[in-house]
Amino acid sequence: VFEAIDTALKTASVEVLAREKLGGGYITVLIKGDVAAVRAAVDAGKAKVEGLGRLIAAHVIPSPSKGVLSLLPK
Repeated sequence: VFEAIDTALKTASVEVLAREKLGGGYITVLIKGDVAAVRAAVDAGKAKVEGLGRLIAAHVIPSPSKGVLSLLPK
């Protein structure tokens, strides 16, 4: 996960909001930035994880609603 985060941050101008353990070995990483930068960072992180282990999902939410934003870490 740390290699994927490092790759994402080196690829685009994004900010890591959180890294959370979900249980069962699952980890989620939340990043923030403009849509193009986030897509580039997520794509780079996905490529890194796929080369190292098992990626379950990667998703970009452009312009999330206030309801979604209220669920994110402060």
